[in-house]
Amino acid sequence: MKLWGGRFKEGTNKDVNDFNSSIRIDKRMFKEDILGSIAHVKMLKKQNIIPRSSCIKIEDGLNELLKRLENGVIDIDESSEDIHSFIEGLLTYYIGDDGKMLHTGRSRNDQVTLDLKLYLKGYVPLLINDIVSLLKVIYKKATENIDTIMPGYTHLQKAQPITFSHHILAYAEMFKRDISRIKDYLIRLDEMPLGSGALATSTYPIDRSYVAKELSFNKITLNSIDSVSDRDYVIELLSVLSIIMMHLSRFSEEIILWCTNEFNFVELSDEYSTGSSIMPQKKNPDVAELVRGKTGRVYGDLITLLTVMKGIPLAYNKDMQEDKEALFDALDTVKLSLITFTGMLDTMKINKDVMKSGAELGFTNATDLADYLVKKGTPFREAHGIVGEAVLYCIKENKGLSDLSIQELKKFSHIFEENVYDAINLSACINGRNIIGGPGKDSILTQLKFLESFIKEHELINFNLN
Repeated sequence: MKLWGGRFKEGTNKDVNDFNSSIRIDKRMFKEDILGSIAHVKMLKKQNIIPRSSCIKIEDGLNELLKRLENGVIDIDESSEDIHSFIEGLLTYYIGDDGKMLHTGRSRNDQVTLDLKLYLKGYVPLLINDIVSLLKVIYKKATENIDTIMPGYTHLQKAQPITFSHHILAYAEMFKRDISRIKDYLIRLDEMPLGSGALATSTYPIDRSYVAKELSFNKITLNSIDSVSDRDYVIELLSVLSIIMMHLSRFSEEIILWCTNEFNFVELSDEYSTGSSIMPQKKNPDVAELVRGKTGRVYGDLITLLTVMKGIPLAYNKDMQEDKEALFDALDTVKLSLITFTGMLDTMKINKDVMKSGAELGFTNATDLADYLVKKGTPFREAHGIVGEAVLYCIKENKGLSDLSIQELKKFSHIFEENVYDAINLSACINGRNIIGGPGKDSILTQLKFLESFIKEHELINFNLN
């Protein structure tokens, strides 16, 4: 069914129909389209805008359609222009001419943005659940590896000794911020646009606040032109999704490195690895690589819509139909990436001895050796130079700092005493850093306590605003 055509003398070219159609993309919003229409017709009945008997037939018909579509009794006809025309046409087919009254007082312009907002109000909170599931795995891995020593890196060069728990909890903070961004986003999303019409509302005495209450929106939009031409809520979500993927990608990159023979810090389970068609020995971290690759895809979805919107005058333009393909692609990609990455991380084996051996090389305790001198009265900059010379000596002699005898150390500074070895022991280097946020055991236990509270808080809250 077409929702327009009276002013045209000729039919639309078939290629134009195909080009113009969006039902392949927007058909996933059939439930939201029907729920929005039910709220709309209830308002029409309350305001006596169309006959009460027609309203009852329309509402009953819409409920029946929803039931049949959800049960798969009715298939969505992809030859329709969009989901809105499909639903209205199907309704009219089943209940007769009363179905033609449904669209009184609204436009597809405000209808489509209502459908999309309703869809996002239901879908986006599910991403919070997926991130919480990932945080649970991070919590478990961090709890199991409080004492697992590993090298920390800057510039991908060994820097200072930390623990695997400390390292993985850094990602927990990133994903906690992602949840915070989603929660903030849901507040701005929660504005009901229906009643804005094509751009200038309606002459009918519609009650927008009633519809907002029926659909569990907290407020209504305040400018009808903005209501139908706004896609900030899509762009903002794509930005949030891009940041989530960036965090997953950084984590994936490290796992890819850690899986190599050169690092050998972790081993992925067979369930989350693949092989080579030619090299029998290969065990490839394809999940992590695909997450890294799909990050660029989600970035592309964001850039797509930013580019679509950058030159559009007010109010609605057909360009904006391109929003949903990019949005739905990003939503599906992020959700699947979160679920698959969580499983990969949960089954990943940590090679604790290899990690510790890695921390014992590369002079990761050099800063602590300098701090030893500072605590005995040497200015830091001078201590820095002394230890730099000691490192140079070690490289020449193929030794670690802990391998140097006290006589060798005294060549660089007479301040060194036998207790220096206690100061540069890797466990001492780590547990001496119990400042909030640090790798020391007490600090890690505090971080875990905060993470546990965060997880419990976000398990208990019902984020679904529908």
